[in-house]
Amino acid sequence: MYDIIVVGGGIVGLATALRIKEQKPSLKLLLLEKENGVAKHQTGHNSGVIHSGLYYKPGSLKATNCIRGYEMLLDFCNREGVPYDLCGKIVVATKAEQIPLLKNLYDRGQQNGLTQNRMITKQEIREREPHVNGLEGIWVPYTGIIDYTAVSEKYAEKLLKLDGEIRFGEKVINIKNQNASSEVITASGNAYTTRLVVNCAGLYSDKVAQLTQPEEIKVRIIPFRGEYYKIRPEKHYLVKNLIYPVPDPNFPFLGVHFTRMIEGGVEAGPNAVFAFKREGYKKTDINIPELLEALAWPGFRKVAMKYWQTGMGEYYRSFSKAAFTKALQELIPEVQSEDLIPGGAGVRAQACDYDGGLLDDFSIIENKGAINVCNAPSPAATSSLSIGQTVSERVLARI
Repeated sequence: MYDIIVVGGGIVGLATALRIKEQKPSLKLLLLEKENGVAKHQTGHNSGVIHSGLYYKPGSLKATNCIRGYEMLLDFCNREGVPYDLCGKIVVATKAEQIPLLKNLYDRGQQNGLTQNRMITKQEIREREPHVNGLEGIWVPYTGIIDYTAVSEKYAEKLLKLDGEIRFGEKVINIKNQNASSEVITASGNAYTTRLVVNCAGLYSDKVAQLTQPEEIKVRIIPFRGEYYKIRPEKHYLVKNLIYPVPDPNFPFLGVHFTRMIEGGVEAGPNAVFAFKREGYKKTDINIPELLEALAWPGFRKVAMKYWQTGMGEYYRSFSKAAFTKALQELIPEVQSEDLIPGGAGVRAQACDYDGGLLDDFSIIENKGAINVCNAPSPAATSSLSIGQTVSERVLARI
């Protein structure tokens, strides 16, 4: 009998489990992960950016957890020796019509406490990033780069030292709610009894949430694949640190950008295309039941109708290197198609509600036997310890 079972060995699940054990070491806690190690999906496929909290609505869960989580993450890395680099980034307006959006973004950053951000001129952009085309920009000194898999491994190491248990190769397929406990059943035939389930299953968080309560969960995870190119080593000089466009305020993605990586190299991307499989990292990855389920969700059909032009543009970039290059050239005109070599891809677990809203904020849904983290896309990695703190406080209020 366990006090807590955490489902999911990504960075949010590990941070949550760690925070619970740090605050109440006597609790018997088990973390179940279906893969053979930690951080195998969203965590291990992201761009490794430490986000500042610039983009998020003041007072939202994303804003408060990102800003608090940022400080927690840096403190943890300093104590545990996990390398990172606060190299800063610029957000660039390349067209006159983007300047009001840029200034709104700057104001939002100020409201979120990012007082060291600065509006910069075209000349100042060139001083920081000599090859960037921009009319005006924001210098964000808080932003950094890190390896989130290394962070996750350190979380797991600390959790085990606190006598938390981690079991790999344990895919949760059923949860049977009893009066004061739940039985968590895995594909390997094991059954574990617990007082409370904490669902941090990422791309399958809605599926696990449906197991924890009989009534329908009113959101579905829609997978969006983000594909990257890498810049050839001889062209790394084009990018000093991080370069971002002004994002579309109506779409929960940041647009293609340039990111220097902590382990070396430069990535360019990602686009954002609907994936035909929740863990579909390649264009050819298709899971027919998952695809049909997404298409059947009324909310997704409404999203598709609303954003079909944007979506078609993203698909075009997915299959056309020339189109991808053209998008990158808005920021760095010197980039050529031959400078790009195929990189990796990640899949974002984006929650979509019944009415066609792409949830812009983190979402935590509680019921009798479980606490379900049902929407935790970027900046969840930066925010992981803060999300873990938020969830752990809810856990400890119930145990």
